[in-house]
Amino acid sequence: MKHLFLSLTVIAALGCGTGEALPPETMDKGPAVVDSTEQGITAPAPAPSLSDSIGGIPTYEYLTGKFDPAAHPDFVKVADRYTDGDPYLLHRETYTAFERMHAAALADGVRLRIVSATRNFARQKQIWEAKWNGQRLLEGKEKADEVYPDPADRARAILRYSSMPGTSRHHWGTDIDLNALNNDYFRQGEGQKIYDWLTTHGGEYGFCQPYTAKGPERPNGYEEERWHWSYRPLATRLTDYAANELQDTDISGFAGAEAAPRIGVVENYVLGVNSDCKK
Repeated sequence: MKHLFLSLTVIAALGCGTGEALPPETMDKGPAVVDSTEQGITAPAPAPSLSDSIGGIPTYEYLTGKFDPAAHPDFVKVADRYTDGDPYLLHRETYTAFERMHAAALADGVRLRIVSATRNFARQKQIWEAKWNGQRLLEGKEKADEVYPDPADRARAILRYSSMPGTSRHHWGTDIDLNALNNDYFRQGEGQKIYDWLTTHGGEYGFCQPYTAKGPERPNGYEEERWHWSYRPLATRLTDYAANELQDTDISGFAGAEAAPRIGVVENYVLGVNSDCKK
């Protein structure tokens, strides 16, 4: 039933996290748009619009990032003045809300800068498999294939900082990483000012922080990400869709996908978000 449309009538706001500073090469940053012919990857057909009807009807292909955002009618390029200089795409509704939030923050002396945005399945697969095969070190020091021979252990280690392809909120065009990919940055100085503004005012523009500090309310999933903000009116629809339609056994098409059922990737990671991002 995965390719049937799920009608959702309420527009009601998801990456992965780390609680420590990471070397740049370990992060999921990178151009949002990837040449679909790279490494033999064939681009899937553009997905139907997420908001092509009242209430919108997301598709399974959209949910799992198996489309080309550059060819999608709902995606727009982010203006360079809002970014770190790399090319990024966002869902047009997310982008409109971000522009409003950016202007309000700037009026309060806070400058928001996008450092990562949409990543489709093909891009996430490149990141994941480079870590899975040891070509890209975990936290700048570990080769996952050598340190974690068991597939479930290796998947959990990578999932500290990277999503499995097909399970990332960054597939959706609803999620952005802001200013710095380092929690410590947001605990003092300018970073603290930015984070305080976002936690106070982000909700006014539809944004929530999906990966807050772990605790009784959010015991599973990615580590805290103070930089990661999600546009709730769109992302909540997709989270609800994932809760109803996405199964661990559906996760496939990349090295290590067989570990998904063993670690409960849907329940613990896709749905393991801050309750404010589920409303």
